[in-house]
Amino acid sequence: MRQIDNADVTPGSGGFAAQVADTVARVVSNDWVNAEYKLIVLDAPGLAASAEAGQFFNIECPVVGEDKPFFRRPMSTYAADPETGRVEFLYKVAGAGTRGLASLISGGTTRILGPLGVGFTLPDDVRSIVVLGRGVGLATLAPLAEMARDRGVAVTAIVSARGPEQILSVERFRAAGAKVEIVLDSDGTSAMTNVEAILRRLHAEGRADGFYTCGSNRLMLLMQKLAAELDVFGEVAMEQQMACGLGMCFCCVRNFTVEGETISKRVCWDGPVFALSEATSW
Repeated sequence: MRQIDNADVTPGSGGFAAQVADTVARVVSNDWVNAEYKLIVLDAPGLAASAEAGQFFNIECPVVGEDKPFFRRPMSTYAADPETGRVEFLYKVAGAGTRGLASLISGGTTRILGPLGVGFTLPDDVRSIVVLGRGVGLATLAPLAEMARDRGVAVTAIVSARGPEQILSVERFRAAGAKVEIVLDSDGTSAMTNVEAILRRLHAEGRADGFYTCGSNRLMLLMQKLAAELDVFGEVAMEQQMACGLGMCFCCVRNFTVEGETISKRVCWDGPVFALSEATSW
């Protein structure tokens, strides 16, 4: 492992202020967790391993056959451990970039730029939170559950998936002390009416001082509506195509609603974590 091109990245207004490293990381393992997702573990001590919940990296993806990814791929941090110097990413193999990433084997290397972006926050008055995610969004939320545990905040994780074979991160949430509720398309429990009923029940039980979500537009809109109605603090981690990851290319600009006005923000720079109330449908 070698670490190069460290730089202080301090925006003039908004956005994150941190050190960023372009790190050449060694592959420890890169294994399938189900038919669609892989978990890659990288040896990347230094700044990379200091990533916080909600932050992401821009990862270099190898050229494989006809797949020639030009840009790096943004991926949320699934785990980062300064003591071991390891960083983990859970990703769906779906296109040229991730097919290249899936080809990496133990002992190989790849470059990762980060940690990037603004991570999750836990207000002082929050004692119990609900995280709601689907697909790779669960990879973003799992570190939040661990951050909450370390701060004495209780967590309920609502894990959504198409069916039992697509369920992700349940054991990770449980290991963090979270109570897990699984909702599936295959048995109808992921229906919006049922998810809404679960959220309302958790709030009535005093288990929802904060709402956090990632990975699904319809789930985000549901949480956003209930957060406004029930006066619950909320954050959402946004997913977006990116090129530089540093706010320079403006590739990731999205519209947000701030105090009644439509404002354009860069997801990589001002986020990827935003106030739930500001997010707009995609």
